[in-house]
Amino acid sequence: MRERCDLLVHSAAELLTMAAGPDGPLRGDALRDPGAIADGAVAIRGDRIVAVGTTADLRARFDASNDIDASGRVVMPGFVDPHTHLVFGRTREDEFEMRCLGRTYEEIAAAGGGIRASARRFRSLPREAIVAQAKATRASALRHGTTTVEVKSGYGLATDAELLALEVAGELDVAGDVVRTFLGAHEIPDEWRADRRGYVRLVIDQMLPRVAERKLARFCDVFCEAHVFTPDETREICVAAKRLGLGVKLHADELAGTGGAELAVELGATSADHLMAVSDAGIAALAKSETVAVLLPGTSFFLGMKRFAPARAMIDAGCAVALATDCNPGSSMCENPQQVVSIACIGLHLRPIEALAMFTRNAAYAVGLGTDRGRLAAGFRADLIVLDVPNHRHVAYHHGVNHVATVVAAGVVRR
Repeated sequence: MRERCDLLVHSAAELLTMAAGPDGPLRGDALRDPGAIADGAVAIRGDRIVAVGTTADLRARFDASNDIDASGRVVMPGFVDPHTHLVFGRTREDEFEMRCLGRTYEEIAAAGGGIRASARRFRSLPREAIVAQAKATRASALRHGTTTVEVKSGYGLATDAELLALEVAGELDVAGDVVRTFLGAHEIPDEWRADRRGYVRLVIDQMLPRVAERKLARFCDVFCEAHVFTPDETREICVAAKRLGLGVKLHADELAGTGGAELAVELGATSADHLMAVSDAGIAALAKSETVAVLLPGTSFFLGMKRFAPARAMIDAGCAVALATDCNPGSSMCENPQQVVSIACIGLHLRPIEALAMFTRNAAYAVGLGTDRGRLAAGFRADLIVLDVPNHRHVAYHHGVNHVATVVAAGVVRR
């Protein structure tokens, strides 16, 4: 007697399981093995994958209530976006125009723009406007294939506003698809510029305990950078967060080398993100650790920078490397992982399959979900996308368009 399943996705020209090799994030040469199955199929029951194989094998084994014909198309895990600032309220296209005319991101921030400008605007908006913006951006990300997304606070920079941002992020969660991160230490807000120590104490003594008490976040992040939070301040905040049961993620070595990667490893951080200015010592530390290096090439591109993170050096050293959009209103207004894959292939010198592995399996480890999603394998959550492309290289090659034909998230067809 054949087994029952709720959904059978079948006849894929290329089924990229991302399930080859030993457990854990893919490193080195393993990034080039997508675990591909020609004429592949996936059987789903409830929100779980129950089998993966060839179409002939799974059709012989299962009776499906519903099916998706993926003939001539690529099927792969849904994208996991492990670094976004998706709740922001208002956009900053005015600053984009300033950069087009020659002003740098740092100059704009020093003049009161950047994150501080977003904080002023965020605080002035009614909750319903913030919710509408966040839901629209999340819906767009889902249409572009993102089935799991990390969402940071960080544009409130005051206790109630930070809590509001995390509450709104929670409203975006449909079926465990949003991972919330507290980023109160994103910048020193206007009213604390003359007392940065006072703001650090506010984050530690007031914000973090309330976030932890209400279980509003899984992680705490800090923008560790020369002009924002020092390594010592970062360590103090993260140690306090860990005491309260939060995991740690860091903005590290983005604009200048501060030893952020080494600090992330020291703290046992789940991820160290950006890393455009990471040192050789930082790469070596990451390679020996479980901390995932999350690279954000869309930010380098959008800021018009000549420098990208040294991805090939990290891969060759054995680091676990992931990709993310860094979707935010200032430095990377993009919720489309497919576009970032194209940028990553060019700016980071990646093969398309490496970029796709980094945006699925490895990205899942960067949000602490590597044993649950990011792969097409029995027991994993049924998150997958059907791409209207003849092969996986086409995703990066034909850039600037949405290749997603179907999104299945937690076993439900959502597009």
